Amino acid sequence: MFAVLVAALSYLLGSVVMGVLYSRARGADIRERDLPGGSGTYRQYGAAAAALVTLGDILKGVLAALLARALTPDTTWVAPLFVVLGHCYPVFHAFRGGGGIAPLMGALTVLAPTALVGMLASAAVVIPLYRATLQQRLKLNAVPFATAVAVPLGLLLAARTGGLSDLLAGAAAMAVRALHLLASPKPAGPA
Repeated sequence: MFAVLVAALSYLLGSVVMGVLYSRARGADIRERDLPGGSGTYRQYGAAAAALVTLGDILKGVLAALLARALTPDTTWVAPLFVVLGHCYPVFHAFRGGGGIAPLMGALTVLAPTALVGMLASAAVVIPLYRATLQQRLKLNAVPFATAVAVPLGLLLAARTGGLSDLLAGAAAMAVRALHLLASPKPAGPA
């Protein structure tokens, strides 16, 4: 019973997409030009706006994880799964949301901190190295390359220190969204 409550509340928390709220407060809808997460907000509104949006999206992941830990300590994976799904497919914003990175980071901050730190640290090393060496030859963005390195490390760390089911659940929701974004036409850029 509590797992259903945690799933519903996590989904509703995730559905409050900070980038959409921020852009609407500025008189526009960011989704007409970009995704409503931290990166899209950075491209459209700058670093201060991106930091604010990212922090808000991380906090909803933290809140969902704390709720799961309190009410369903044996099935905490429900929180990362549903907070990310809510962020990606928000009921309050016509089911058009972001990619889910920040809310998953928030949930993992509570449920799998060692795995999160390991993934972030490896990405911080791999991204600059990749950009300096392979990006010109491979013509691929650095983030997917870093993800290919960071996620296996995160899974290994989560398996050893806890939070494996939490990481897998959130990552599964992000994978669904990534496939959906790859199959969808991109938003039109500024004219």
